[in-house]
Amino acid sequence: MYAPAIFDDRLMTNWLDDLFGKPISAMNRMANPMRTDIVEKDGNYVMTIDMPGFKKEDIKAELKDGILTVSAGSDEVKEEKDETGKVIYSERHTGKYSRSYGVGKHLTEADIKASYENGVLTLEFPTEASKPEEPKRMIAIR
Repeated sequence: MYAPAIFDDRLMTNWLDDLFGKPISAMNRMANPMRTDIVEKDGNYVMTIDMPGFKKEDIKAELKDGILTVSAGSDEVKEEKDETGKVIYSERHTGKYSRSYGVGKHLTEADIKASYENGVLTLEFPTEASKPEEPKRMIAIR
């Protein structure tokens, strides 16, 4: 059965936005968290992950058995009071997000460079395993 546009999933968000004049950031973030782009550049993969609203200290990246797992968590409490101190609006959100990527067993933590700026986590790592430098071997002269 066809449902009119008034019943789409944005009805409640739009109504609350109109009532309180602010977007509900938790609902907006949940729509599609951790959008990821991966490009190859100069023999490296550059992965950018959208993580708006998170602080750098709330983000963790872990490499284990060729799987890179990026996770983030946040606790958010918003409360607005009127002139007399009565609460007129209160909202709580606790969210944990995690996403895993197969990056290959050839990588070590030292191969991955990470930075976080303006809500975007950037990870850069080589496309292929770097060859370990062979130790010098002395040749016996007879």
